[in-house]
Amino acid sequence: MARLAQTAGLTDVQQEILSTVRDFVDKEIIPVATELEHRDEYPQAIVDGLKELGLFGLMIPEEYGGLGESLLTYALCVEEIARGWMSVSGIINTHFIVAYMLKQHGTQEQKDHFLPRMAAGDIRGAFSMSEPGLGSDVSAITSKAVKDGDEYVLNGQKMWLTNGGTSSLVAVLVRSDEGHPEGTAPHRSMTTFLVEKEPGFGEVRPGLTIPGKIDKMGYKGVDTTELIMDGLRIPADRVLGGVTGRGFYHMMDGVEVGRVNVAARGCGVAQRAFELGVRYAQQRHTFGKPIAQHQAIQFKLAEMATKVEAAHAMMVNAARKKDSGERNDLEAGMAKYLASEYCKEVVEDAFRIHGGYGFSKEYEIERLYREAPMLLIGEGTAEIQKMIIGRRLLEEYRFQG
Repeated sequence: MARLAQTAGLTDVQQEILSTVRDFVDKEIIPVATELEHRDEYPQAIVDGLKELGLFGLMIPEEYGGLGESLLTYALCVEEIARGWMSVSGIINTHFIVAYMLKQHGTQEQKDHFLPRMAAGDIRGAFSMSEPGLGSDVSAITSKAVKDGDEYVLNGQKMWLTNGGTSSLVAVLVRSDEGHPEGTAPHRSMTTFLVEKEPGFGEVRPGLTIPGKIDKMGYKGVDTTELIMDGLRIPADRVLGGVTGRGFYHMMDGVEVGRVNVAARGCGVAQRAFELGVRYAQQRHTFGKPIAQHQAIQFKLAEMATKVEAAHAMMVNAARKKDSGERNDLEAGMAKYLASEYCKEVVEDAFRIHGGYGFSKEYEIERLYREAPMLLIGEGTAEIQKMIIGRRLLEEYRFQG
């Protein structure tokens, strides 16, 4: 086990789970990740392996067939998986956000119906807030649900769905003005719908189309898609929690889990970049000695290692706060912001250590260099995190004049 990014106070069960995941990453993910990534190929064999390990049920309660583990355990597993290939962590992240939202806010019927099959990995989750005309401004959502008898009719276009094609259950946030008078604040007139669909592309159920994969700079392998609703009919019992107007709160609760996840991904990618950099620095010789013996490179390695350690500590703190039942939006925002920024910097330093070879697709660092930027914008941009952090700090440190 490496010296960096250790976590104190883990139980024997947590350590065993992490050891199993790390072993899986070293043997089954790292050797094939770059080749699959260059082909933009969905890692079916890896996903099947994660399913066998029970990772799709990691945070789902035992009564529904899951392992009932904490957010901390999950985040540490994500850190290990992202160290191998960040795209794989994306496949399980959206699944877990939906499972978490169901566990926390779903009706008993919804939990009984979905959670056991989600724990087994037979149902894969995706969630959808963003739209083509908005990014992190959730209040500007225009997709709409209109009540029609015992059903709702959904219309609108969604964007940036991770697992949009491969998922079979999508939690979709839309505007629903039913029961809410004109002038109601936007966040009080949104509802999350649980949309079941067939995996794949094209018209996956009447009124619902997944056009195809968006071609991306990095974060390949996992499918990122649009979602188009045109007269999509959803029964009323598929309103998350059974009550309209609560969707914004459901999604924000899920996003706190997602932000810890993105922080964990940043930690994992940064760890891998450090590993690659420190190894290459000891192999590459200039002026008669390994470049690791040059002070300029030692300074880089020292800075990289410090950033890996600091990001990991903040991520662990944010996960533990959520696990304790406390509000963690401040800690999750700080962890996501710091880990993604530090990840970008550590990856760039590892890239510089590799010199010209860092630009070659034969070297793993080239892939990490294209993957790191996604973390700067996923689950809310760095600027959004700073807005959240700033507002929360002003709440905590309100001036009593």
